[in-house]
Amino acid sequence: MSRERLESQLRFLLEADRMKNIYRQTYVIADEARNSSMRDEDDEKPRHRRENDAEHSFHLALFAMTLAEHSNVPVDILKVMKMVLVHDIVEIDAGDTYCYDEEGALTKADRETRAADRLFGLLPADQEKEYRLLWEEFERRDTPESRFAAALDRMQPMLLNFTKGGISWKEHGVSRSQVYERNRHIAEGSEELWEYMENILNEAVSGGMLSEG
Repeated sequence: MSRERLESQLRFLLEADRMKNIYRQTYVIADEARNSSMRDEDDEKPRHRRENDAEHSFHLALFAMTLAEHSNVPVDILKVMKMVLVHDIVEIDAGDTYCYDEEGALTKADRETRAADRLFGLLPADQEKEYRLLWEEFERRDTPESRFAAALDRMQPMLLNFTKGGISWKEHGVSRSQVYERNRHIAEGSEELWEYMENILNEAVSGGMLSEG
C-alpha cells in the first residue's frame, strides 16, 4: 500500500469527523440532566439535545443490522450498512436540510452534489467511485437495498420524535399530513415497518403530538 493512498484515506476519515458537529432537528432520547456527570447539583431540569449526523448514521447502521428481516425482500445488509454510513457525509458541506423545510429543499440537491464532489474526491479513485455510487443509489431509491436504507432513514427520526413526545414536531408546527407524506415511502422498503409506524402516527395525533391536517 502506498503512503499516498493511506494519506488520502486518512484525510477523508478526518474530514468525516466533522459529522459530529452537524446537528439535526431530531432529539436524542436521554435528557442530559439525567446523566450525573453532566448535571449541576442544583440543576435537575432536563436539557434536551439534538442528535448529530454521526450519531444518526451509527444508529441507522444498527437499525439495519437489527431489522433486516423486515425488509420486503432479502437485501445485502452489508451494502445497506455502508449506504447509511455514507449517506449524510455530504452534510459536512451542505448542512442538514430539515425534511419539512420547503425553501431549503429547493437548493438541497445542488448543495449536496457539490459536497459529494469534494468529500468523496478526497479518497483514492476506487473508493471515491464506490462511496459515490452508494450515495447516489441511496438518493435514487431504485434498488432493494436503497429502498430499505431510505425506509430506515425515515423511520429512525420518526420513532425518536414519538418517543420524545413529539418535541420537534411541536417546535415546527408539523401536521399529520406532512409526516405521512414524508414517511409513507417506508413501505417501499418494508410494509411491515410502515404498518407499525402508521400506528405510531395515529397515536401521535391522538396524544396531541401532531396537529390534524
